[in-house]
Amino acid sequence: MTRCDVAVVGAGAAVAWAAYTLAHGGARIAILDPSRPREKPCGGCVNGRALAQVADAIGDAALPVSVIRSARFIDSTRGDSAVVPLELEAGDSGPPLVVTTRAEFDHALLVAAVRAGAAMTPSRLADVEAAHDGARLVTSHGQVHADVVIGADGSNSLVRRRVARAFPRAQLSTATGFFAHGITCDEIVIELVADPPGYIWSFPRPDHLAIGICAQADAGMTVDALRARVADWIESTRIAEGARLEPYSWPIPSLDARSFGSLDLAGSRWALAGDAAGLVDPITREGIYFALLSGQWIAEALISNRFPADYTARINDEIAPELACAARLKAGFYRPSFIGVFMQALQQSAAVRGVMLDLVAGRQQYTTLKWRLLKTFEIGLAYRLLARQ
Repeated sequence: MTRCDVAVVGAGAAVAWAAYTLAHGGARIAILDPSRPREKPCGGCVNGRALAQVADAIGDAALPVSVIRSARFIDSTRGDSAVVPLELEAGDSGPPLVVTTRAEFDHALLVAAVRAGAAMTPSRLADVEAAHDGARLVTSHGQVHADVVIGADGSNSLVRRRVARAFPRAQLSTATGFFAHGITCDEIVIELVADPPGYIWSFPRPDHLAIGICAQADAGMTVDALRARVADWIESTRIAEGARLEPYSWPIPSLDARSFGSLDLAGSRWALAGDAAGLVDPITREGIYFALLSGQWIAEALISNRFPADYTARINDEIAPELACAARLKAGFYRPSFIGVFMQALQQSAAVRGVMLDLVAGRQQYTTLKWRLLKTFEIGLAYRLLARQ
């Protein structure tokens, strides 16, 4: 039986960052995952605040990146569009919005964790039990006993299912679409749709486009129907003409506002991070920044011997309110009436475009979004927009 201080399950960003932080603190870490870091169906944005979080760890790792210079928003009902330039203003600090492949980004963090002293074991987790004296993990390579287990193994987390409860279908979204290989650009395209409520996206990566749609799992549309809608969109827009299309599908947590007030986060011998904890933006379904923060905060709480209290307090104080706010806004965000006013605001107001630049780049929190909009919109436009929430 292998013994360690902390066993971390998964090889994504949250696990790698937690392992890196813990290993630097002198803990014996075992990373358990049967596969190398793999591509994710998300847009793949690594914004300024996420890059700043891990800059010291990845150092000069040569990550292939694409700089995103604009975001084009489309109203699927009216056919209107608006372009938001994403270049930083002169004098602004931090990098512009960049995109890399998640496989490359996660791999760089995993390498940093191993260099810091973590042990990577390509084992598949079969079972886990958290008891008063530690956590016992049954893997494809034998048993592991750890003082604490961290589950960052995605929305279908086995750790979550054993130590807490699985996400019900109503708390999951389905992301599906295609990787369009051999083609890229410097513009994000987002088409807002009302049925099912959500959006179709195209995110450029260094050597392909990630194109897809995300909808609540209980919205009444199958994965095949959603993917067919993306295929029709690709054909009608000609956005990936000549590219080789590789289909994908992936579940993503998408919680309501009340659920963020009662998150399953940690016990005396276990903790959940990233998607496994439900820490995903309900509107955009972006979770990389929250995954990194949750992994770091678990590690810091363990190192300071204030686990799990410090970890759960920080999530509930600093992340959950922002995500709950997003969940409340989500109900009105994809209504045709709101989409129409939103598009008009983007077309007419440079100040509004500035707010969206900061929101996309990760510098604008939802908890202060309405107040900032109210200050930057023309009064009439602000009233029309906010009245639809």
